[in-house]
Amino acid sequence: MKIGIISQWYPPEPALVPPSLAQELARRGHEVRVLTGFPNYPDGKVYPGYRQRWNDRSATDGVTVRRVPLYPSHDNSPVRRAANYLSFAATSSLAAARYLAGVDAVYVYLTPATAFAASALLRLLYRIPSVIHIQDIWPESVTQSSLAPHGGAGALMDRTLSTLMRGIYRSAAGIAVIAPSMRDLIVERGADPAKVHVVLNWTDESLFHPVDATESARREIGHRGRCTIMHAGNIGSFENIEATIRAAAAVDQSGQVDLVLVGGGFEEHSARELTSRLGAGNIRFLGRRPASEMAALYAAADYQLVTRRDLPIFHSTIPSKLPSALSCGSPVVVSVPGDASRIVERGGAGVSCPPDDWQALADRFLQAAALSPVERADMARRALDTYRSQMSMRTGVDRLEDMLRTAAGGGRPSRGNSDR
Repeated sequence: MKIGIISQWYPPEPALVPPSLAQELARRGHEVRVLTGFPNYPDGKVYPGYRQRWNDRSATDGVTVRRVPLYPSHDNSPVRRAANYLSFAATSSLAAARYLAGVDAVYVYLTPATAFAASALLRLLYRIPSVIHIQDIWPESVTQSSLAPHGGAGALMDRTLSTLMRGIYRSAAGIAVIAPSMRDLIVERGADPAKVHVVLNWTDESLFHPVDATESARREIGHRGRCTIMHAGNIGSFENIEATIRAAAAVDQSGQVDLVLVGGGFEEHSARELTSRLGAGNIRFLGRRPASEMAALYAAADYQLVTRRDLPIFHSTIPSKLPSALSCGSPVVVSVPGDASRIVERGGAGVSCPPDDWQALADRFLQAAALSPVERADMARRALDTYRSQMSMRTGVDRLEDMLRTAAGGGRPSRGNSDR
């Protein structure tokens, strides 16, 4: 097939699914054309070595990539953020009219939702079908953010974006969602159930894969024979680090559990202050580490910790940290709302508790510490099995390829088990 891929984000920006999908589809014999913007995320500045121009094309690994100009911005200004989204919607639509005119189907990495504009034009001009891969729920991702206006303007924005999304759901030939609960929500909002299929996001399997634990990595994280639980990634308000610190401090005197935090973020300073104030001697901060080192650090710990605040926007998503941990064969302790806990529980890949409850989390820390080495090894095996069967790149690309082929042929996907 001839396949178009539309994504506002593409390497060297930190985007994983669009490039790996493009490369794998090309490896499978498809002709793949990518339409994207000039890289500027997350700083809102065009990357060094790139100069915005209209007809910028390159070819790598059998994939042709065309970049179109956009307004670069990722600050806290609602006007500039809107200009960033809408400028890509406009320039990608203009370019798509010729660049993607001959494709059989289009895949749209739907974040932001305005990325759908080019595929809408292709459908209007040439009846080219599209498969959208929804990464976050609109309008909530906008209306519940710090960028949203309040009062009447906020209500108008909510109604406008809700209408936009209903139109997108109707127009798309296929809808992939990244969590089972997201499927239920999209169907509730008017999407045809026959169109909607669960395709979980995968991780970068070249970086996150099982490795043997080494003494050097154990020394790096300060492993001292206790059950060591690692929180890796952003230390921000959405992760509710305060609850994590309080839970670890509560079990300090047991002498069974250490907590290691790898990463940084806006809440790191307050987390360090809280740790000092509580006098917790079982919490260590390692700072940021390169992604290339993380598999080894994961292997040196006993469990990976995945947390999220109990907010509506997280009920229908799965934290990217979860597939990264499972892909490494790491058992997990999860304190998140929604599907992530259910995936872990069904797969026997770890232990879970409700979000925003530090006392329950402290109990799970002790529960995890009480498991024998044999039980932990079995849990690690189940973690890797869960990733390979539900979240791997091969599984995800199989399902998206099937949806694209079905969209181009006008039928229904053959993999019915992708819905749950």
